[in-house]
Amino acid sequence: MIRIHRIAALLAVLAAPSALQAQEVTLRMHTFIPPVANPGKTFLAPWAEKVTKESGGKLKIQPFWAMQLGGQAPQLLDQVRDGVVDIIWVLPGFTPGRMPRTEPFELPFVHKDALSTTLALQDYQEKHLKEDLKDYHPLLMHSPEGLLILSKKPVRNMADFKGLKIRAASRSGVWTLDALGARGIGLPLNEIPPALSKGVIDGVSTTYEIAPSLKLEELVDHFTEMAGPRPRLNGGVFAFLMNKASYAKLPPDLKKVIDANSGRNIAKMAGENWIAIEGPAKKVMQSKSKNQFHTIPPGEVAKMQEAVKPVYERWFEEMKKIGVDGPRLLADARALIEKHSK
Repeated sequence: MIRIHRIAALLAVLAAPSALQAQEVTLRMHTFIPPVANPGKTFLAPWAEKVTKESGGKLKIQPFWAMQLGGQAPQLLDQVRDGVVDIIWVLPGFTPGRMPRTEPFELPFVHKDALSTTLALQDYQEKHLKEDLKDYHPLLMHSPEGLLILSKKPVRNMADFKGLKIRAASRSGVWTLDALGARGIGLPLNEIPPALSKGVIDGVSTTYEIAPSLKLEELVDHFTEMAGPRPRLNGGVFAFLMNKASYAKLPPDLKKVIDANSGRNIAKMAGENWIAIEGPAKKVMQSKSKNQFHTIPPGEVAKMQEAVKPVYERWFEEMKKIGVDGPRLLADARALIEKHSK
């Protein structure tokens, strides 16, 4: 009997490393940005390191940058839903209409700043995004600091938009540029440099923070912001999502680590980080003596606000097609941003 107990004890000891090993998990994280891009350096990579540290090394995040695992940026939502990868970070706007209830935050002159919009998105997600996110385990819905115009030709007023071909990241961004007299063109991030070099586009609507990774300080000469309390033309929504099965398979202790680094627990950090990385990136744009910086004055901004009103109506019509109350979503988005701006 004693010998049997000794054998059982020995088997338990021998099995212990295997049991421990079974609890170690590696998750593959896929995104469209290169590792040198500010969101990668200051948000995604530190997030991955923090998760690994807090899990005691049992949960590792393996990043794959710039679509290394194949496909195009608009396919990332499918890749994580279908379990091709475990985690993605992407703009849902790359796949127009895929997450339509996120779009109020992308409409013109709704977004104020990265922090207030990211905090607003946490409240808004609980209230309105269950349908859009039903196929995913959301880690964070958040927003960049806001969009401005980077162009080869100066844009100093509304009239200067006329005839310009400008890239946008979402369908409402394209509609907005069209309403201002430009020609909006939807393009993923990696296609911006060749499109500018070949004259396919004259400019781009994007953030300062992403510009250095695309070498935009060399590809464009003019940088335009808008005066007023809502200084950016429109905003964007980023989705940091996990495959539902990948999350479900995690043991309870590792789920707790993911939960502690998701949603409201990291929203403030993400918003503040985005604000922090805008300034240094703008300085890179200013480092080239050829580059000029413009601010569209309040009177011209008022004209722009009037010109883009049909964009709201167009979006309301799109929402009506899928049985969604667009005016209500927009009103809630604005109210929540206002709440978190105080």
